[in-house]
Amino acid sequence: MCSLILSFLPGDAWPVVIGANRDEMLARPWDPPAAHWPERPGVIAGRDRTAGGTWLGLNRHGVVAALLNRTGSLGPTPDKASRGALPLMALEERSAAAAAARLARLDAGRYRSFNLLVADAAGGYVLRGLERGAPETMRLDPGITMITAHDPNDPDSPRIARYRGAFEAAPRPDPAADAWEAWRALLADRAPPADTALNVGPRGGFGTVSSALIGLGGERARFLFAPGPPDRTDFASVI
Repeated sequence: MCSLILSFLPGDAWPVVIGANRDEMLARPWDPPAAHWPERPGVIAGRDRTAGGTWLGLNRHGVVAALLNRTGSLGPTPDKASRGALPLMALEERSAAAAAARLARLDAGRYRSFNLLVADAAGGYVLRGLERGAPETMRLDPGITMITAHDPNDPDSPRIARYRGAFEAAPRPDPAADAWEAWRALLADRAPPADTALNVGPRGGFGTVSSALIGLGGERARFLFAPGPPDRTDFASVI
């Protein structure tokens, strides 16, 4: 189960800031964010070597797209298309609104269930794919939105119940000053109970494999990436 936190503060110099941990099978190979797709100029994203898609990326228009699996849907199945293609589709668009409108027309039955975030400095959307019909689209309100394998801000998600209030209380990151400390500490937290920790220690070949911090400020963007658990791996600037 991955986790993503988004703060939307309209009118701020950096209206959208995002923190995300990727939880995955440790043996599944991947590449850190870069321009891996020559046919998609301006797209910077991590690459899943198994299926060729991505879980998180940013384009030159300041659009972010992130994919999270829903409960009970880890891994591929032979009768479904790869969900990693969905963020790449979103990153072909010039705005989050256009990306959300495009993906809302897809047949969600072609994919295992997913939560897909698309955002830019004007705000964000979450599309829920429930393996039938069209994805359901929700526009994000100002404030903190936390997404896991459950619905956004779902109090029945143990991880959301444990951490959303902590992110609301924490100092908001300032990307211009490279001030991410409070969010970095929360993303790195692996205090027990282990089954609700934001930073998942390796268990049964599964755990937190990377972490990211993103700021969107109109025509500016910041993208920091840690290619390992965030309590043991330094963040480096991608953009």
